[in-house]
Amino acid sequence: MKICIGLSGGVDSSVAALLLKQAGYDVFALFMQNWHDTTGTLHGDCEWEEDRYVAEMVAKKIGIPFHFVDLSGPYRQRVVDYMFSEYEKGRTPNPDVLCNREIKFDAFLKEAERLGADMVATGHYCRKEVIQGPDGKTVYRILAGTDPNKDQSYFLCGLSQEQLAKAMFPIGDIIKPEVRRIAREAGLPSAEKKDSQGICFVGKVDLPTFLQQKLKSVPGDIVEVYDRFYDDNKHYRYLEERFEEWDKGRGAENFNGEELMAMSQPMDYSGITFETETYRSGKKHVKKTRYKDNPFAKIIGRHDGAQFYTIGQRRGLAVGGHSDSVFVIDTDIDSNIIYVGQGQEHKGLLRRCLRIAPDEIHWIRRDLEMECGQSRRYMVRIRYRQPLEPATLIRRDNGMFIVFDRPQRGITPGQFAVWYDEAQEMLGSGVIGN
Repeated sequence: MKICIGLSGGVDSSVAALLLKQAGYDVFALFMQNWHDTTGTLHGDCEWEEDRYVAEMVAKKIGIPFHFVDLSGPYRQRVVDYMFSEYEKGRTPNPDVLCNREIKFDAFLKEAERLGADMVATGHYCRKEVIQGPDGKTVYRILAGTDPNKDQSYFLCGLSQEQLAKAMFPIGDIIKPEVRRIAREAGLPSAEKKDSQGICFVGKVDLPTFLQQKLKSVPGDIVEVYDRFYDDNKHYRYLEERFEEWDKGRGAENFNGEELMAMSQPMDYSGITFETETYRSGKKHVKKTRYKDNPFAKIIGRHDGAQFYTIGQRRGLAVGGHSDSVFVIDTDIDSNIIYVGQGQEHKGLLRRCLRIAPDEIHWIRRDLEMECGQSRRYMVRIRYRQPLEPATLIRRDNGMFIVFDRPQRGITPGQFAVWYDEAQEMLGSGVIGN
């Protein structure tokens, strides 16, 4: 069997290549360049060239053929343009998930097959198993990696059965320190190379600078929301009542699609307004204008564009004078306002229910797909490295609703919610809606 290893120049793919070679496979390396523009990147202009050089050296050391392919065209169209579009709408996409689905196991896979590959291998920390379904057909399972600190199954949540059929993950059952040890003992040039950071194949970037290639910078207000706002808010009281019913044992089957839709809606801060008043200042009694005190909120700063911020973010706000960290709790793109709250337990930062639109639901295990009216218990994560959280999934005509057992911090539209069973098999995923 001929295997193409996606060799990035990092230690993980290098060890994956070595293990395949040692196992007797006919292996060749393929390095892909996906990005040319260095606008906003933080590690210099030639990072990909250094990665390619290391990858070539690794291939030479292992003794496998090395190939190069430029996939910057499809990467821009399928990943970066989607990123810009999502940020423009006030959503926060996950480019790594898109890169795996649209590039590594699509455009890259096709190039590998053109070069004669039967399978494509990567250095992801996850595991793949093959079983027979009830109908006798082959079913591909994808499970969390053995190393709990490096499990990367989340990034593969958009793959299909057809893509998994062609995929191999040679280091999925190895922990990271062991990968480093293998690389050192084999004398691989990537043995001490630091793990890559930032956007897949773009690198670590200053996100606002990167996004300003297409998104205009427009100054706007940063508004801090106080706890008092929630005391008088009808939607917040409604949510408290519904989840109190939920916790008392009112079954998922008794919540209709309309109720669940309301339960999944984030707080709306657009009704917060600020009135102005004039006053005299100084010895010359110069007339000035200021905002009247508002018991619910206060304008505490300015930003360069609401689309450059994401829910849960605390860095880059440049606001001081608080005893605890300040987090973004909402962004209003139309009004160009960022709403923030103080503290990790701020009421606006916590939610228990999210919705995935019908056309955004993806089942890796199509044989286990839920039908409308069904509900199931799964373990769910809403971002990479987040611990799995127990939740109930409810399928209705108007989407998939996920109700967590406890409130989750920073549920972010545009990110992926991913569900696993108790055996840590990843079963499906979906894009979190507004």
